[in-house]
Amino acid sequence: MVTDRRTAILEAAARTIARRGVRGLRMEELAAEAGVSTALVYYHFKDRAGILRHTLEFITDRAKRHSLGQQGADGPADPGELLGMALQLEFQDLPEERENATTWGELRAGAIFEPELREALATAGAAWARHVAGLLTLARPAASTEERTASAERLTALREGLGARRLSGVLRPDHARELLGEAIEVELAHLTAHARP
Repeated sequence: MVTDRRTAILEAAARTIARRGVRGLRMEELAAEAGVSTALVYYHFKDRAGILRHTLEFITDRAKRHSLGQQGADGPADPGELLGMALQLEFQDLPEERENATTWGELRAGAIFEPELREALATAGAAWARHVAGLLTLARPAASTEERTASAERLTALREGLGARRLSGVLRPDHARELLGEAIEVELAHLTAHARP
C-alpha cells in the first residue's frame, strides 16, 4: 500500500508539473491530485526538492519501461532500428509519452531557477547519453568511444530540441520523427567513416 501511495504521488507530480510547471508546483495541489494528505507527501519525499528529484527519476524509469515494452520479444534486431525507436519514442502522440516529455522539459527549464535540480538532471541526461552511446556501439562497434559519445550527445540534444518544438506545436510529430531519423542516418554514416581500421 505504501508503494501504491508513493507511486500515486509521483504520477500526480508528473501530471501537475506537466500542467503547471516546476514553479507552479504546490504541495497542497499535488496532495489533492494524488488523493493523499500533504503530510504523506512530505513523509515520502521530505521536501519540494525531494519530490522534484524523485519525479525526474520516475518519468525516466517510466520512459525506459515503455521503450522496452515497445521493443518486445519480436522487436527489431537491427541496432540502427533500436536506436531509432529509442530516440523517436517521445514523438508518438500517446498521452503518457506526451506527459513524460512535457514534465522532462518543465524540469529542465525549472533547473534554471532551482539549482538543486541541476545535479539530478545532469545525472539523468548523462545516463540517457550513455544509453544512446551503447546503442551506437551495437550499431557501429568499430567507431571510437569518443566519436560514439559525441554522436550520442548530438542526437540527444537534437531529440530534446525537436521534442520541445513538437510539444509547443511548431513541429508535427511525423516531421520531428523524420528529422531525427535523418540525423541518425548522418551520425551512423559519420561513425562508419571514422571507424578504426
